Amino acid sequence: MPENQDIEAVQAANLGFYRAFESLDVDRMAEVWAQDASVKCIHPGWPLLRGWDSIFGSWGRIFDNTTMMQFIITEAEVSLEGDWAWVTCTENLTSVVDGSVSQGVVQATNIYRKQEGRWLLVHHQGSPSM
Repeated sequence: MPENQDIEAVQAANLGFYRAFESLDVDRMAEVWAQDASVKCIHPGWPLLRGWDSIFGSWGRIFDNTTMMQFIITEAEVSLEGDWAWVTCTENLTSVVDGSVSQGVVQATNIYRKQEGRWLLVHHQGSPSM
């Protein structure tokens, strides 16, 4: 696959991650992740989560306490190296948790690995921006 097509595929995978996030559906979120012991995730304010079971459980806890999330992704930049890609971006987030609306800005890095022709998330890290 030419590099431009891979970059477009990574952009689509990254968009799919945020659409899964907005859906508040753990099964949809599971579709965008590699599901093995090597995956990692750092939600803002959380410790490092290692392995798919831990990460899957975290999405359940987040989604159970949230009634709405909307992302506007800005400054997304894809870097590509073989079967690895990473996206740095700004998450402009509006959410409703326990009836309270909040807005925030998070700087994120999402790392993808190409597996069997699909770009799957292997690492997500979000850091709040002041």
